[in-house]
Amino acid sequence: MTTTVVTGEAVVLQLRPASFVVRAGGALLDGLVILAVFLLCVWGLAATIFEGLDPAATQATVLTLVVACLVGLPLAWEAVSRGRSPGKLAFGLRVVRDDGGAIRLRHALVRVLLGVFELWMTLGSVAVLSALFNERGKRLADMVAGTRVVIERHPSVPPPLPGVPGTMTGWAAVADVGRIPDALAASVAQFLRNAPQVPPATRTATADRLAAQVAPFVAPGPPAGASMEEFLLAVMAERRNRDYAQLVRQQQAAGAAAGRMRSLPYA
Repeated sequence: MTTTVVTGEAVVLQLRPASFVVRAGGALLDGLVILAVFLLCVWGLAATIFEGLDPAATQATVLTLVVACLVGLPLAWEAVSRGRSPGKLAFGLRVVRDDGGAIRLRHALVRVLLGVFELWMTLGSVAVLSALFNERGKRLADMVAGTRVVIERHPSVPPPLPGVPGTMTGWAAVADVGRIPDALAASVAQFLRNAPQVPPATRTATADRLAAQVAPFVAPGPPAGASMEEFLLAVMAERRNRDYAQLVRQQQAAGAAAGRMRSLPYA
């Protein structure tokens, strides 16, 4: 579900809130990274510094290392990357302010400090409960800091279909192709995009089946000698061209109406 946010500069943003499962995966990966860094640091210090320290100094050093890993490390990567930790980077997530803007140091600091409590001290139980009972899926740190976690990756846009085949231009110019149901049109478009990778026999059979479904919504029918795949391609390309032409006309009409309104004298 996409959330619409209007910033203070009147810019409309479409934000996709991250699901609980994806956020949990990112948090788990962050925890593993922090744990790995801590263990590497302890292993490195054990062979050099710890041997010459008394127990009190050793405890102080370990405590400093714990604070550095639990607070310093997450604070550094969220502040520098503007809301992207290793786990969020791997899962395509980012922390943003409630108004959609990039977080600042204070937002990252609040999230990290409260994260020590709700993620580490309570083994994530507080974070899970707060996210489940919050309508936006926020954990406690997000509520206090005024932030949210959103999906930053966008789905890839499928490549556009080719134009009307040259042998079908005359037919497409006079054909009625505007009544095809959207679900059927989507199936045809998917087939045409994947057709080069489909075995020839399956490709022909699928084209024949889809053409039989499309034919009742198109007039006149496919011309003699045309393959069913060419027929489908011509239908979809001409349908797209007409939809685009209609959109251009609507935009031009709206622009002309706005121009006439601006030219009217004020009362």
